[in-house]
Amino acid sequence: MNSIQFDDTPRGRQLQAFNRILDVMDELREKCPWDRKQTLSSLRHLTIEETYELSDAILRQDMQEIKKEIGDIMLHMVFYAKIASEQQAFDIADVLNSLCEKLIFRHPHIYGDVTANTEEEVKQNWEKLKLKEGNKSVLGGVPGSLPALVKAMRIQEKARGAGFDWDEKSQVWQKVQEELNEFESEFNILDTNTIDHEKATAEFGDLLFSLINFARFIEINPEEALEKTNLKFIDRFQFIEREAAKAGKQLQDMTLKEMDFYWNEAKKL
Repeated sequence: MNSIQFDDTPRGRQLQAFNRILDVMDELREKCPWDRKQTLSSLRHLTIEETYELSDAILRQDMQEIKKEIGDIMLHMVFYAKIASEQQAFDIADVLNSLCEKLIFRHPHIYGDVTANTEEEVKQNWEKLKLKEGNKSVLGGVPGSLPALVKAMRIQEKARGAGFDWDEKSQVWQKVQEELNEFESEFNILDTNTIDHEKATAEFGDLLFSLINFARFIEINPEEALEKTNLKFIDRFQFIEREAAKAGKQLQDMTLKEMDFYWNEAKKL
């Protein structure tokens, strides 16, 4: 490892820590069989997993886990840059300098003479600049591999940045009700044999899209809201399992009424 000296200021300690991870990565890539074997492609699914783990930690507001997961993701970023440098494509300095240049270019209200006094004006300028960078569509920057719910939210945010959005939340809610009616009209609730699943699927997608739009309009993150509900359901369901075990029962042997009793008890916690 190199012996670069850093001062004892907060920035100096940060630079020292960053230099340390670069040194550690160099050594691991040279000496560890697993690290030597990794490629950009082999790390991809692990990076996705680490990103979700960070998301979970943020939802739990567990600062120690957030610190750990940020570290894991930072490791992957350094790893990708190390592999690219071996291929003489780019290195970590190129990555960070490119990022700085992009941030400066996309913030002319800070580094130039453009005026943007609100968050909305910043977003609109951002989308205009992206088009100048070569994007053929405002929606071109939405990754195709995003989960559908997150993708819907990003599509709507980008459309809003281009000025394509509702004026009032009442209009958005009216659209939700319209889509709900269209979804309901595709089948007879009392006779599932009459359902045209292809049409019902399309209308259900429209309904979800409109609900996500309404959530965005009233500043609720729909992905975060759904995940919190998932976690809440897990906690309550596991409470039922624990209480059933205490009573010497198996869930499969319990009636819905019995399980509902424990569910209501869980809601009181």
